[in-house]
Amino acid sequence: MIERVLKGRVVTTSGVIEDGWVAITDGTILAVGTGGAPEAAEIQDFGSAWLLPGAVDGQTHAGSQIGFPGMAPTTKAAVIGGVTTIVDMPYDHPIPVTKASVLQEKIAAIGEHAVCDVALYGTIPTTPDLSDIRGLIDEGVCAFKISSFEAHPDRFPRIDNSATLVLLKALEGTGLPLGLHNEDQEIVAHATKALKEAGKTGAEYHSQSRPPVAELAATSTFLEVAASTEAHAHIVHISVPEGFEMARAYRERGVSATAEMCVHYLLFDADTDMPRLKGLLKVNPPIRPGQTDALWDVLEKGQCSFVSSDHSAWPLERKTSASIFDVAAGMPGLEAMVPAFFTAAAKRKDDVQAAMLTAEYLSDRPARFFGLSGKGRIAPGFDADIAVLSPEHFVYDATANPDGPGWSAYHGMTFSVRPSATFVRGRKVWDGVAVADAAGHGRYVPRRT
Repeated sequence: MIERVLKGRVVTTSGVIEDGWVAITDGTILAVGTGGAPEAAEIQDFGSAWLLPGAVDGQTHAGSQIGFPGMAPTTKAAVIGGVTTIVDMPYDHPIPVTKASVLQEKIAAIGEHAVCDVALYGTIPTTPDLSDIRGLIDEGVCAFKISSFEAHPDRFPRIDNSATLVLLKALEGTGLPLGLHNEDQEIVAHATKALKEAGKTGAEYHSQSRPPVAELAATSTFLEVAASTEAHAHIVHISVPEGFEMARAYRERGVSATAEMCVHYLLFDADTDMPRLKGLLKVNPPIRPGQTDALWDVLEKGQCSFVSSDHSAWPLERKTSASIFDVAAGMPGLEAMVPAFFTAAAKRKDDVQAAMLTAEYLSDRPARFFGLSGKGRIAPGFDADIAVLSPEHFVYDATANPDGPGWSAYHGMTFSVRPSATFVRGRKVWDGVAVADAAGHGRYVPRRT
C-alpha cells in the first residue's frame, strides 16, 4: 500500500500537471500522474495549490551566532518558507569549518537539531592545509567558500591569491565549486574611511561605501586566478549585471565560471528601500539603486546559476545602530524567499511561468549545482521534498515565528502565494500554522559526483 498521496497542481521540470498527484512511500516519490490517484493509506487534496519541489537554499548562515545549535531555528524557518534543504556556509561561531573534525561536529548537530535536510560548505584558513582540504572533500562537503574581504580575522578571514590558487588546484578534478565572497578590501576600506570622515554614516551611504567596482575588481581577479586552473570558480552573490556578464565572458574562454543571485537583489532598491528599512536591509555586497529589472533580465537569460537567500538572522539590536557602519551585514530570508520570488516572478510572467521559474531556480538548479542527488525535482525516485503553495494573498509577518529573530526586511510585504505545507522526505514538518516536533528528522546530505 502506498503511504501517502498528495494532490494539487504538480510542478515538474517539463510543465505543470493540472489535477495532479504525487505518490509517496518510505520518503521517496513512487509515481507522479494526473486524474484518478492510486489508493493510499493517506490522501491529502490541496485543490488548486501548487505542489513544488521543496526549495534548496544554496546560501544560509545557521551557525554564525550561536554555533551549531543554530541549526534548530534556521531549519524551522526553512520549512515555514517551503525550503526542504539548506546549504550552510562554513563561517560558524566560534570557528569555521576548516577540518574534517569540525565538520563532523556540525554533522552531529544536524542529526540533533535539524528539521530539514542540510548540505555543507567547507573553507580554509589563511594558510591552507592540503590534508584538511582532502578530509573535508572525503566527508562530503558540497563546495568550498572563501572571501576576498576580511569580516573577522579567524572566523571569516581574507584569503589571498596565493592561498586561493592552492585551493583551486586542490579542487581540480573533484567537481566541487569554490565560492567567493567578492569584495576588494582596499577599495572598501578607502571608501568607508572617506564617508566616515565626511559624517556620511546614514543607511543611504552603504552602497557608496562598498561600490560596484569593489565587487567587480574582486570578481575579475578571482576568475583570472581560476582561469589558470581547471577548477570550478563560483561567485556567491553579485549585485550588478556587469558581474554576471563577466562570468559569462570567462565561460566563453573555457573557464568553469558561475555566479549566483540572491533574492533580495531582485526585490529591493537602495533608493527607495534603504531610507525606509535602514540597517535592516544592510547586506554585503549592498542592495544597489535601479538594478532590479536588469537583474531579472540576467536571470531570464539563464546567466545566473540559481537563486538563494543568504539567510542570517541577526538579533534586532545588531541591525539598528545609528551609523550604518556599526550595523551587522545580513538578514533573515528563509521564510520569505519562495513566496517573494514567486510573487515577483508572477508580476513579470503569468502564474504558471512563475511556478516553473520558482521550481527551476530555487530547487532544480541548486540541487544539481551542489551535487545533491535525489533533491530538487518532483519525479519518481527523488526524495519526497514538497512545498505546497496556496494561491492566496497574505501579508508576511516576521513576528509570527516564535523561534525567529522577530524582524525582517520582508515584514509587511504582500505575497501572492502562501507556504501552507512542507514535506521533507514525505513527512509533513509544516502545516501552515506550526512546525512539527521533528528535531533530528533532518539529515546531512553529502555531495554526490
